[in-house]
Amino acid sequence: MTQILRTIGQVQTALKQHKKNNQTIGFVPTMGALHAGHGNLIEASKTHCDVTIVSIFVNLKQFAAGEDFDTYPRIPDTDIAFLKTYHVDYVFLPTDEQIYPPHFSTHITMSGPADGLESITRPHFFHGVATIVTKLLLITLPDIAFFGEKDYQQLSVIKRLTTDLSIPVMIMGIETKRESDGLAMSSRNRYLNNAQRKIAVKLYESLCLVKDLIAQNPDYQMACQTAKCFLLDNGFNKIDYIEVRCGETLSPTDINGHIRILGAAFLGTTRLIDNIKTESL
Repeated sequence: MTQILRTIGQVQTALKQHKKNNQTIGFVPTMGALHAGHGNLIEASKTHCDVTIVSIFVNLKQFAAGEDFDTYPRIPDTDIAFLKTYHVDYVFLPTDEQIYPPHFSTHITMSGPADGLESITRPHFFHGVATIVTKLLLITLPDIAFFGEKDYQQLSVIKRLTTDLSIPVMIMGIETKRESDGLAMSSRNRYLNNAQRKIAVKLYESLCLVKDLIAQNPDYQMACQTAKCFLLDNGFNKIDYIEVRCGETLSPTDINGHIRILGAAFLGTTRLIDNIKTESL
């Protein structure tokens, strides 16, 4: 039976007993508007851990003025019904006041894998992510926390964060879940109208184009420029980045071995992100 927990105290009390019983805890943090991609994270948690807790919290601190905090889809009843079909043990539904009580004044600043890409146009973003993820990990103290690879830079930042701060949790990345045409599943896909939905897959196709081009010629900068033109020619109206990075460190210069091709672009007012991996230039 899925239990709904609304306070930090309730979470800590519930999980304390499982830890006393030497049961492993899996944690899946989300902002709600759940879909099959989140389902993959939950299934991974249930495979690797005895107990699974999912949080739903739309984190104000990772949104800047003018972004979609106010319009971000909030459908808690639908999300809870979704989680019950996966037989999740606990759902943590805190209020803003639970997470950020009056006089809250602690924020975590990140560099390293947080530099560039998302932080160029969203310099506030990873400070907000690092702060909320640290707090949620300390509230739940899981054995493993599960994050999707779709937000690959975020995953890299969280791995760096937990290593640097010696937070005793394993961070497990789960492969991006895609629609049948290749579009990465995302809560923000709900913003797309029917015409935009048909165009949206071109972001994934542009990353595949980079992969194909650098397999023939290691000039990845030229490949990325070609992919940007492809996107603009196919209905996207603004590109934040298409870049090739080291998959381990996200370095833009020391690129070898495991490689990630990452992109972010606007389709109308909706900002979509995606990434794929390849093995060598």
